[in-house]
Amino acid sequence: MKLVYRYRVKSLAGLLNKQARTVNFVWNYCNDRQRDALRFGRRWHTGFDLIKLTTGCSKELGLHSGTVNDVCQQYAKSRSGSHRPYLRYRGRKSMGWVPLKGRELKREGNAFRFAGNTFRVFHSRALPEGKITDGTNFSRDRRGNWFLNIVLEVQAAPARLPVRAEGIDLGLKDLATLSDGSRIAAPHIYRASEAKLAMAQRARKKKRIAAIHAKIANRRHHYLHTCTSAVVGAFDYIVVGNINASALAKTGMAKSVYDVSWSSFRIQLAYKAVKHGAWFEEVNESFTTQICSDCGAVPDSRPKGIADLGSMFTEHAKEWRCCDCGAVHDRDLNAALNILRRGRATLAVGIPDVQVGEDVKSAPISLPPRAAPASWRPRAS
Repeated sequence: MKLVYRYRVKSLAGLLNKQARTVNFVWNYCNDRQRDALRFGRRWHTGFDLIKLTTGCSKELGLHSGTVNDVCQQYAKSRSGSHRPYLRYRGRKSMGWVPLKGRELKREGNAFRFAGNTFRVFHSRALPEGKITDGTNFSRDRRGNWFLNIVLEVQAAPARLPVRAEGIDLGLKDLATLSDGSRIAAPHIYRASEAKLAMAQRARKKKRIAAIHAKIANRRHHYLHTCTSAVVGAFDYIVVGNINASALAKTGMAKSVYDVSWSSFRIQLAYKAVKHGAWFEEVNESFTTQICSDCGAVPDSRPKGIADLGSMFTEHAKEWRCCDCGAVHDRDLNAALNILRRGRATLAVGIPDVQVGEDVKSAPISLPPRAAPASWRPRAS
């Protein structure tokens, strides 16, 4: 299993800025050679072809040869993955990036040595023993701070017995509704900072704008990490609906969708589940809001269309009664129960509490004492 450990670099920032500009030069050189191949009808360059063309230039450019090779390979990989004949040129506004071979990075206590230079970092957490692999790189954020991203190969955690299962329905008013009735509140971090951001934008204070955006992103990531760690620690089997965040981001709800960051929430749940030996699955969430979780029918009294589903900020619209069995449902909780039921194909591998053919509600799931109560907000770190 591969994990990425991120440390902020506190030395040699000027050297990294210079090398980042040189990396952009190599990237643009690869782009020029690709456009030449298109112009003259030649075979498109692979990563190995670009490495041959740049052989022997590392000393003149002031870069490590492994860095030049990584840039060439990444260019070919990005061009092939994007299905484009050539890519954009990297200029002054491009994010700083200096790749390196994992075998070239050496540990020196709380610092790291690469290409004859010692980079001191803020040692925020211990780096476990393991093999440092390719993909390791230096990266710069929009505030100009440099970070060392170390890709480490560690031993995978043993799989836990999937006893405690939970379905999760994602939303905007509440970030997530769990199938046991508890909820994770949406922090609305961007909305809270919107007024300050607007003032800075009107005053055209670029550094202040970048600082506000960085603070919003950091607060959001901290909140999501706290919530996802609690969920993975509380449950062994986690089922999430595959809501299409990119499609909803093109509607009038775009600002709210970006603020809750559903994709980051699911990505964190996925890799933390693998890291801690839990089970994670994404299922199709179509019609989970409209299907009755008691009788399994699709009644005529279900919420229908955008007119009903879009009124998520009104309390009376969140409840509906099934005209077939008479059960009264909270819309989000009903969707979470249906999402959990759709993940039961994976539950058949060995969960004793929820067997195939058994009703989901007959196996009550309760949060352990360390997890959140019904109105869930993460603890302050």
